[in-house]
Amino acid sequence: MILAKRMANLGTETAFEVLARAKQLEAEGRDIIHLEIGEPDFDTPQHIIDAAYQAMNDGWTHYGPSAGDPEFRAVIADHISTSRGYLVSPDNVVVVPGGKPIIYWGITALVDPGDEVIYPNPGFPIYESMINFVGATPVPAPLREVNEFRFDVDELASLVTPKTKMIIINSPQNPTGGVLSKDDLEAIARLAIENDIWIMSDEPYEQVLYEGEHHSIAALDGMAERTILLDCFSKTFAMTGWRLGYGVMPAELAAAIAKLQTNCTSCVTSFVQRAGIAALQGPMDETRAMVAEFKRRRDVVVDGLNDIPGISCLRPLGAFYVFPNVTETGFDSRELAKKILEEANVAVLSGTAFGEYGHGYLRLSYANSVENIQEALRRIKEFLT
Repeated sequence: MILAKRMANLGTETAFEVLARAKQLEAEGRDIIHLEIGEPDFDTPQHIIDAAYQAMNDGWTHYGPSAGDPEFRAVIADHISTSRGYLVSPDNVVVVPGGKPIIYWGITALVDPGDEVIYPNPGFPIYESMINFVGATPVPAPLREVNEFRFDVDELASLVTPKTKMIIINSPQNPTGGVLSKDDLEAIARLAIENDIWIMSDEPYEQVLYEGEHHSIAALDGMAERTILLDCFSKTFAMTGWRLGYGVMPAELAAAIAKLQTNCTSCVTSFVQRAGIAALQGPMDETRAMVAEFKRRRDVVVDGLNDIPGISCLRPLGAFYVFPNVTETGFDSRELAKKILEEANVAVLSGTAFGEYGHGYLRLSYANSVENIQEALRRIKEFLT
């Protein structure tokens, strides 16, 4: 079979490849502890499930507008205005199936072949994949441990050229758990305004923050008109399988993104959007309890990793990942991740799954029970000592 040439530019998520191998080992009778997939191990709150069920019974089983149900878009606009601190109208909102479509369609709508897009590295691998797919040039901006996995804003500025069309930011960040400070965001905003650059701000972990408060770059002066804010329901409400997300952006761009959706998915499932309304307007008790449990697990996994010879690990400020430094183990990170799975029965990811600057690190998701995390740490320590 001869595929279109553009398919050679398309990347993937290594997490799903590791998951497949781990499932294969489980089918062979092995007891695998899963620390590879970035998915809350909590169930969707019952009131959200009930809202979807009721919506199906009430007839919300038909096509809807490509940009999203008007009532849902209004609820999202109110939510963003309150949570992020800048005025948003329903015309600024496009509802999409999950988080990735805004990455794909936002880049497709704004970035031409030959343009440059700066993105965090290590970072979510779909950024680089989509930049390559549209024929643009990916420009990695290193996130280094010495800087708590935040951008060095001077280094970031040095990467900007006349061809720079977009900068992608992600805070709290996957895979490192790093969080950009307000000073960082203000510096990035100045850079964007001075050089007429779009910002894509990927914020699905906004609620999964353990210290301080979340700041959105779109709320800064002059930034709402040049920012695509991306959020979804997967992390905050444990709704990964529901495939529900949205983008907030200038109204003219929102209309273009809605047109892309018309051509691709038509619209988001109607009853799922009713569940989204219930999520945003309902109680947040279960989300707060989930974040508190993630914080407890964070401390367990960080303390445990730092007790393993050859491994050191920063304490992340957000998300539910740790990114330990494994250079002193004597293993290449790819080799180590493979051996930990095959010989210690713990599924983890090499930092290189998130870009070249992830060399020397592993990513562990602590979206698992404390008991399983402790057993995984015991197995890894036993393997390395």
